[in-house]
Amino acid sequence: MSVYMVIDITVQDAETYAEYMERVPATVEKYGGRYVVRGGPVIPLTGNWNPERIIILEFQTVEQMRTWNSSPEYRELAPLRISSTKTRAIALEGYSSSER
Repeated sequence: MSVYMVIDITVQDAETYAEYMERVPATVEKYGGRYVVRGGPVIPLTGNWNPERIIILEFQTVEQMRTWNSSPEYRELAPLRISSTKTRAIALEGYSSSER
């Protein structure tokens, strides 16, 4: 079953974050992931949640996501994100119509 990473990012250093965003997609693709959402306008609907930037990544399995997240390629880039943003991230399993 697919797993989705939902990432809420507030950019603090646009130049460093731009370098991260330029380099990270190749690592996501190499490990079988794909971007479902990569920034764009956020439309608040309820509550007080109004994030600056949302990214959603899809992987086919939790293991695939974890392999990417701990890969040498991503670990090399992660400090760029860490130093340039405030980030919150979660992983969610996809929905199957056979579940109730």
